[in-house]
Amino acid sequence: MGKRSTIKKDFKLTSLGPIPKEWEVYHFEDIADIDKNTLSGSTKKDYRFKYISLSDIDSEEFKIETTDQVFSTAPSRARRIVKKGDILMSNVRPNLQGFSIIRDDVKNLIASTGFSVITTKKGYNNEFVFQSLFGAHISRQLYQLLVGSNYPAISSSDVRKLKLPFPKFNEQIQIANILSLWDKSIATTTQLIIYKEDSQKWLMQQLLTGQKRLKGFNDSWVTYEISELFQPVYRYVEWSDSDLYKLVSVRRRFGGLFFRGDLLGEQIGVKKLKSIHTGDFLISKRQVSHGAWTVVPKEFNKAKVSDEYDSLKIKDNRKLKNNFWRWFCQTRKMVHFAYLDSTGVHFEKMIFDYDMFKKRKVKIPSSIVEQEAISNILDVSEQELHLLRVKAKNLREQKTGLMQVLLTGQKRVEI
Repeated sequence: MGKRSTIKKDFKLTSLGPIPKEWEVYHFEDIADIDKNTLSGSTKKDYRFKYISLSDIDSEEFKIETTDQVFSTAPSRARRIVKKGDILMSNVRPNLQGFSIIRDDVKNLIASTGFSVITTKKGYNNEFVFQSLFGAHISRQLYQLLVGSNYPAISSSDVRKLKLPFPKFNEQIQIANILSLWDKSIATTTQLIIYKEDSQKWLMQQLLTGQKRLKGFNDSWVTYEISELFQPVYRYVEWSDSDLYKLVSVRRRFGGLFFRGDLLGEQIGVKKLKSIHTGDFLISKRQVSHGAWTVVPKEFNKAKVSDEYDSLKIKDNRKLKNNFWRWFCQTRKMVHFAYLDSTGVHFEKMIFDYDMFKKRKVKIPSSIVEQEAISNILDVSEQELHLLRVKAKNLREQKTGLMQVLLTGQKRVEI
């Protein structure tokens, strides 16, 4: 008895897999012109244009930035004329989704030769083609083209041979409209995140330096030497190859702690670990110049770090609160101290020196209540940012799910 077919009813098998019977598979050269419009080698002097380079593409928001440039003759490195509705596809590492679409009418727009400029033909919707670039069909073909390459890149000839499944024109438009709605929501949420990040930076600068005082707090701030606020703690682990150790590290740019995993002692190369406790001020000696220090939250209590970290403990909780310090150590002044108190001939190889750092002076609120009020405001800002980032992540996941079913015909739209 023959093997039973797994193709759904009303589907047909193609080189790209099963697609609806009324859909067709086309090469890009069938549905679009690739690099059709180019600037001639001879042109009038002082040719003024807007130039798009590879670094100007932001696939996250599907937008571009341009720079104004002037050449006395047509530039050899920028000959591809771009018009409204054209799609830009990066020829360098296209698997990283360096795609964009020109939705505005911009005069004298020219793209770097690092792009293929895709101009869809009549009967094929450019928004549908653009959305399809992010789908699984194109991702698989790009992977096959680039696998094994030391310098991942494709040519215009490669782009012409890429294949996509196409529904009828009206269904293309409907699918593109649905996916574009998600793009707009993602872009709006991304802009809100940027706004909230800027707002948080302003709040930190104002509140953590005393430039802006909260209502009801008038006491003078107090200057302390770091050594008056903190003391080093050394909780070295009694080593055992058979014990399981929960290892953590600190991210750069104030990214906080993260678990590296649980390893048996025999699996760990460096046999010198420290235990960290809730409230410790944890400093990565090699990465602190990049913002790799933080206050240990309770979920990381008694986790383990290597001897590449310094742990400090607050001497007197009547002078300083952990959460206030978590924010305070992110100020520009503290970042500057971290840099100044790290020694080495190269920025990436500098080592933090606590003996230098402990002599630094900081000015903080004398009132613990004011410290708590400031950190509470910043905590609220942080939570709002977190919720927006979660929303953006969910929107991207939802769009990915929609692309999976809409661009393959698994789910059909009403026309």
